Amino acid sequence: MPKQGIVLEIKENALFIADAHYPHHGKEFLTFLQEIQTKKIKTTQLFLMGDIFDLLFGHNKYIQTFLKEAITLLQELSQSLEILYLEGNHDFCLKEIFPYIKIYKREQQPIHYQLNNKNVYLSHGDKYATGFCYNFYSKILRNKITLTLLKPFEKQIIDHKIKKLKIKKICGDFEGYQKRFDTIINHYPKDALIIEGHFHQGLVHENYISLPSLACHQKIAVVEKGEIVFKKL
Repeated sequence: MPKQGIVLEIKENALFIADAHYPHHGKEFLTFLQEIQTKKIKTTQLFLMGDIFDLLFGHNKYIQTFLKEAITLLQELSQSLEILYLEGNHDFCLKEIFPYIKIYKREQQPIHYQLNNKNVYLSHGDKYATGFCYNFYSKILRNKITLTLLKPFEKQIIDHKIKKLKIKKICGDFEGYQKRFDTIINHYPKDALIIEGHFHQGLVHENYISLPSLACHQKIAVVEKGEIVFKKL
């Protein structure tokens, strides 16, 4: 079960963005940030639920050169807007890149909030029901020592990875999602609302909200009158 601690509030008009996989699967995320900057989109809180970037990690300057405009916009917005970033499996070790954003590593997830006095737990979605091998791989990869050791080969590795990510198919229905989501639900308190990304589904299963992927659905989640609703961007 997630640890209990000081509980913060999800505010009215908070926005949730998941799985934008920018820039290889659409420019919607950049447009979204630009519209926040120009006040066309207004919000009280911004929750970035992981895999916002198709590939971004800290301790590496080269990878940031592909994403400079979006990174700069986020850095600027975070100085006046409350932004929370739950690292995903495509974006991690982000604290040095976004010093004014509340960054939550995989091991710090889920995070506990409240919405209308209801317990809410938020996670990217790759924390539970993943298996030993995935967990071990994630721990090794999301490590400063590992990333530092790979620096001499960074350009070759990153160029190869980006080439593969550009053509990767990331959208589709998740057959048998009920079984996976039921397994995840068992890790949480029974009365809690669970909000995760990662699966690119955009549906509600019992008390589990699987957020839409911005890349696949061009949708975000918004808090309206204390409820989570999906909206076309």
